[in-house]
Amino acid sequence: MQRLSLFGEAGAARRVLALGAHADDIEIGCGGTFLRLLSERNDLDVTWVVFCSTAGRAREAEASAEQFLKGAAGKRVIVRSHRDGFLPVEWARVKEEFEELKRELSPDLIFTHYREDRHQDHRVVSELTWNTWRNHPILEFEIPKYDGDFGTPSVFVPLSLATLERKIDLVLRAFPTQAGKGWFTADLFQAVARIRGMECQAEERLAEAFYCRKLVL
Repeated sequence: MQRLSLFGEAGAARRVLALGAHADDIEIGCGGTFLRLLSERNDLDVTWVVFCSTAGRAREAEASAEQFLKGAAGKRVIVRSHRDGFLPVEWARVKEEFEELKRELSPDLIFTHYREDRHQDHRVVSELTWNTWRNHPILEFEIPKYDGDFGTPSVFVPLSLATLERKIDLVLRAFPTQAGKGWFTADLFQAVARIRGMECQAEERLAEAFYCRKLVL
């Protein structure tokens, strides 16, 4: 399988924007990718945005982002307080927040939710990402859930076992409010990475996967 390096060459993405509906979405969807990037590079400038939270979840999100972004040259963590599950009915407010981000940022690379994700909040974030940034590379990450909405990703980031284990450890420790949920387990996160690693023939058999709808070479 041919590989395209987005990060390891001159002119690679430096300003990165990560958008998640909920406090743990970015970490689950692309946390391993961030850990790998920050282990290989020291020039990343990251803006990390979470849209739904309570006071407790906001504290989790902020503390988790600090751990995942250690080593970044620049980092900005924004946590909004929209109600979980209600982003579609708060479209206007969320759209205004996207427009504010657009005025402030011109990222080299954007991570957002998979457009076909069946969670309504995830879809709103994905749709507004595409509405807002028309000339930027966008990678859509995936979140495992009851709905069974995984698709066929087209971009893979191989991970070492050590990186995946660190990702999972950070996620499980950072979000104690999720500990009682049946899907919030190490073996589930390992299983997803193993499947995606098999699909891209990763050296250590593990990977995170993304959906790329447009790419200019």
